[in-house]
Amino acid sequence: MEQADMGFLTRMSHSLLALLMCMAAGGVAGIFAPALGDVAYTAAQVYLSIVSMAAIPLLVVATFFGLRQTMGLPFPARRIAMIAGLALLLVASCAGTGLALGWVNSPGAHLDADLREHLGELVQKAGDGGDMEMRLYDGGVQATPVERPRATLLPDNFFRVLVEGRSLGILSCALLFGLAFAALARTQHNALNHMFEGIYRTLELIIARANILLPVVAFGMSAHVFSQTDAVTIRAMSGFLLHFVVLVALLGMAAIWVIHRRGNQPLVEVLQHLKTPMLVSLVSSSTTASIPHTIEAMSARLGFSRGIVELVVPTASVFLRAGSALYYVLLALFVANLYDRTLSAADIGMIGTGAMVAAFASAGNNSLTNVGYAGIVLSLLQLPIEAALALFLAIDLICEGPRNLLTLLASCALIAIVSAGLPSERVAAPAAHAAPVQPLRFVLTRGNVYLLAGCSVLASLLILLMGIAVGARQAVQPPAAYATSAAANPGISR
Repeated sequence: MEQADMGFLTRMSHSLLALLMCMAAGGVAGIFAPALGDVAYTAAQVYLSIVSMAAIPLLVVATFFGLRQTMGLPFPARRIAMIAGLALLLVASCAGTGLALGWVNSPGAHLDADLREHLGELVQKAGDGGDMEMRLYDGGVQATPVERPRATLLPDNFFRVLVEGRSLGILSCALLFGLAFAALARTQHNALNHMFEGIYRTLELIIARANILLPVVAFGMSAHVFSQTDAVTIRAMSGFLLHFVVLVALLGMAAIWVIHRRGNQPLVEVLQHLKTPMLVSLVSSSTTASIPHTIEAMSARLGFSRGIVELVVPTASVFLRAGSALYYVLLALFVANLYDRTLSAADIGMIGTGAMVAAFASAGNNSLTNVGYAGIVLSLLQLPIEAALALFLAIDLICEGPRNLLTLLASCALIAIVSAGLPSERVAAPAAHAAPVQPLRFVLTRGNVYLLAGCSVLASLLILLMGIAVGARQAVQPPAAYATSAAANPGISR
């Protein structure tokens, strides 16, 4: 019975239709039965806690393994520099695409008077310090103020950033440790290598088992959003949400096409293998929950170098902020259009540059803090930061899934480009037309059976005779010899 329940939840967590149905049911529950949504949201928080508990050490170990294997590839320094440069280029491409299409479509410029007045009231309340409560993650979280954390790129205390869960500082320490470890001789790190391998597989198993709760997470998150957010606010922000989701879909399809072309795999197989990590990123609200599935899909299924995969996937979940760059670009354009701000060519350039700076500055922070970094872009245009806090905190939980999905697909496209020329590590499935393996058969003739039986009897007789001889020798041992033996072993009394 337990195995059947586990199998059912696993199939549900890997089905896009099932997850969409859970999200729709959660929205209905959030509107008409908020208590049920609160129970499911509590279960979703338990899931996120389990994933965060296992993801941080997995981040360290996966980065360590990936860096060690990458250092063993030809021209490792060149490949690492190529990874960093292409990651920056991908983030800039996402920001530029969002800037171009967003400038043409002008999200937020065609709101009717009632919705514009409603959004203006929200911004006014936030600016005046009014009692506006937007509960997204905890019951007591207010829309203001949002505190920006201290920079922890190079922390002075690894254990402190480990306790605080600062993934940016943790990853920096893991990279330094991996570089030092890769410089050791192979005979010096074999024992540690085996230990880390066991830890790595255990953490992968924990996250994989936790991900079977994705249907409950989808239900709980959807119920929480619809129960805590005003429907008028969601309708007023629907233009931004539509632009953001459509651009994520377009850029995601471009990334999948790159993976398909570079991996020489059919497009259907690419989508099939990436389906699970894509669903996990879209539903889980965590950039690290999909790490085990992504590593398995990109290396064992699609054949890209496992060393490159294990290096890029965990680091990209923190550093490659393609989804955040697109988010900040559209956010700035929406607020500018809301305030009827005419944008010049210089303003467009400042939005693109500011969005990239804000995306990298927000690395390693949670969703609530990410909205605060939008102030970097808005301050360049001299627009009120309160607009970001009042308007986008209400819908940020909806945007988090697509934002994580774009980051995942951008990192997979980066892997496909960097792995060019390396041997494939795809686990080949057995060919359907191959002849079945014939079992090995032992055939004994009658003479062989007689010889085997005779040898067995002879061996038994020899063992019996040896036992009789040893027993007889002990029985006829003289008393003097026994006394000498007892004197030599005073601890034996009898």
